[in-house]
Amino acid sequence: MDRTPVVFIHGAWLRASSWESWAERFAMRGFRTLAPAWPGEGPGAGPPVAAPDVLGGVGMAALTDHYAAVARSLGTSPVLIGHSVGALVAQHLVGAELGRAAVAIAPAPVGGLALPAAAARAWRPPGPAAGPLVSLTADRFRRVLANTVGSADSDRLFTRHAMPSPRRLLADLAAPAPGALPDTGNAARGPLLLVSGQEDRLVPDSVTRAAYKRYGDCTAVTDLKQFPDRGHSLVLDGGWRFVADYVLAWLDGHGIGARPARAAR
Repeated sequence: MDRTPVVFIHGAWLRASSWESWAERFAMRGFRTLAPAWPGEGPGAGPPVAAPDVLGGVGMAALTDHYAAVARSLGTSPVLIGHSVGALVAQHLVGAELGRAAVAIAPAPVGGLALPAAAARAWRPPGPAAGPLVSLTADRFRRVLANTVGSADSDRLFTRHAMPSPRRLLADLAAPAPGALPDTGNAARGPLLLVSGQEDRLVPDSVTRAAYKRYGDCTAVTDLKQFPDRGHSLVLDGGWRFVADYVLAWLDGHGIGARPARAAR
C-alpha cells in the first residue's frame, strides 16, 4: 500500500529548503514527503530564484492552484503542512477537501484580521518602482522572522533559506479578492491544526487565534497549539523538532499514520 504523502508548503521570504529537516523526520516515520517549490523558485541548492519573471507574477490564486495540482497528482489524499503563506494555502486546500488533514503554522494574515502596526509594516510591500520581487535584508530577517534566535543562527538561516517574495502575492494578502479566504464552514473536511509562536512578530499569536475563531461554528475538527517563546522561524530554527514532533503526535491522535487505513469492505 502507498505511504501517506505529506506536502510541505513554504511561506513568504523562505524557500522550499526551509522544510528539509521536517521532510527527513517525517520520512523516517514512514511518510512520503514532498516540499514543492513555488513557480519560478530555484531547485535544491541552486540560486533562490531561477525565473524572476515567473516568481514575480505569482499571486495567491496561482500559488493555491499550483499546490492543488500537486495534491491532485498524488493518487492518495495528502497531509498538508504549511507555514506562513503556505499555511493559508493549506487551509484553502483542506477546505476544498484536497487533503486528509492540514496543519497551518503561523498562517499569513488576510484582509479582515487586525494586525499590530509593526506586523502590518512588515507585510506591506514598498512602492511599485522597486520591482516585482520583495526581499528582506539579513537585518530585517532577524528582526521580523528570526527574532527569537541569536544573530549567528539568524544569519545562517537567512543565507540558507531566504528568498524574495512576489509583490503581487503580498498585495493579495493586503486586499484579498472575493473568494480568497479559506472555507471555514466545510464540516466534511479533514482535521485542521493551527499553530502559533507567541513571540512571532510577522504573524502574531493574536492573529492566529483570530483565524482559529473563524472556524468556531464548524463541526469539523479544528485545534490550536501555541508555542511560548517562539517566533516566525519556529519551523526551521533550532527548536523546529519540538513543533514537528507535536504535529506528528497530533496526526497520530487523529488516526493519520504513514500508511493509509484500508477501506472497509
